[in-house]
Amino acid sequence: MDYDAKRVEEGLGHVHKEDTTEKEDKIEKDESGAAPAQSVEQKGEEQPIIKQQKSKRVATLDAFRGLTIVLMILVDDAGSAYERIDHSPWNGCTLADFVMPFFLFIVGVAIALALKKIPRIGDAIKKITLRTLKLLFWGILLQGGYSHAPDELVYGVDMKQIRWFGILQRIAVVYFIVAVIETLTTKLRPTVIDSGHFSIFSAYKWQWTGGFVAFLIYMITTYTLYVPDWSFVIHDDDKATRYTVKCGMRGHLGPACNAVGYVDRQVWGINHLYTQPVWTRLKACTLSSPRSGPFREDAPSWCYAPFEPEGLLSTISAILSGTIGIHYGHVLVHFKGHAERLKQWVSMAIVLLIVAIILHFTDAIPINKQLYSFSYVCFTAGAAGIVFSAFYVVIDVWGFRTPFLFLEWIGMNAMLVFVMAAQGIFAAFINGWYYETPDNSLVSSLDPKTCFYQRLALREIGDSLIRDIC
Repeated sequence: MDYDAKRVEEGLGHVHKEDTTEKEDKIEKDESGAAPAQSVEQKGEEQPIIKQQKSKRVATLDAFRGLTIVLMILVDDAGSAYERIDHSPWNGCTLADFVMPFFLFIVGVAIALALKKIPRIGDAIKKITLRTLKLLFWGILLQGGYSHAPDELVYGVDMKQIRWFGILQRIAVVYFIVAVIETLTTKLRPTVIDSGHFSIFSAYKWQWTGGFVAFLIYMITTYTLYVPDWSFVIHDDDKATRYTVKCGMRGHLGPACNAVGYVDRQVWGINHLYTQPVWTRLKACTLSSPRSGPFREDAPSWCYAPFEPEGLLSTISAILSGTIGIHYGHVLVHFKGHAERLKQWVSMAIVLLIVAIILHFTDAIPINKQLYSFSYVCFTAGAAGIVFSAFYVVIDVWGFRTPFLFLEWIGMNAMLVFVMAAQGIFAAFINGWYYETPDNSLVSSLDPKTCFYQRLALREIGDSLIRDIC
């Protein structure tokens, strides 16, 4: 594959050229066995140019990526109304909790296909670095607080409170680590895999070594790092209130004293973390649980604290999701038969699901998206493997591609759809056209939380009641 192909985009964009098997120049050799150039003269005659042959593109890659984007938009827009699909307040896994690991899984698959052949390692590293910087820039711009879309038609962020990490930043870090390992080990990997179910693992031992190192760093830090007492300040109506959280422990996996939050507070600073953590929907924090609601009078102090769900230590654990994804991509590259591919994919997915279920229900390592626990990695990667395999059977084996064309289109334009839809830029554009006041816009009128919608729904009740509600 020509590595200069554009928009590989680490799983957020499609590969322009073939994903599964690259275009390769089929050049006939002369009698001596030497491969001549495509246009040379031999014995006074010009040799014909052999046309490049294309193999069938695996549409599952784009459809799976598109499905992940659709899930993100769904849970972002409907999660507040249907709390069962919103992020789990702490332990457990809901529909929304599959989005991030599905992203990272398909990032890994795309890396294996995009970096199948690397003519120049130096150029490849430059391209990987540039794409990483682009993702970091867009992540900070869209989720750092600069953009207030779609609720407010203003831009700008206080640098003392900018959020440094987010969805795109996590994808950028995982992409960079996994892609660099894949690039630097290009000369160490075989072109032909030996027979045997586990040969694919030994062939790419350096990729698994990288994932294992990430696993060790996460587990050792999570269970051995001492978390002291900590405090934070909440500003409300020009009034500052200081809260203190009592910890002084190691290996705690609850909201208050876990090592994941401690690392982020030390590295980024508590003012640069996400200010609306999902743990505010826990019963300990609100009587409205599992919905959001006012805090209980006896709510513990940590209920008011910020927490970064895409933090540094949890992102190190997320490297495993990308590592598992790149394994699925390697299977796609080296195994040409449908049955062989599915055998590899499904068997690994089942093992991951079994490991996750055992760890969770024995309370050894609960499934937890906020901490990006090992059981969460296994459970979501196993689910991604099952969904990816199912898509592959339906779309690429059975040929039922038409019903999934919409998902394919989204997957091929994933970055655009993510920015415009999932981050509210398109909704903000529509909100920019309003009548008399910014609340009188098309998007605002469809939001059940706005006074405009309430006036439409409750106009017959009476103006006085409406004024009380709004």
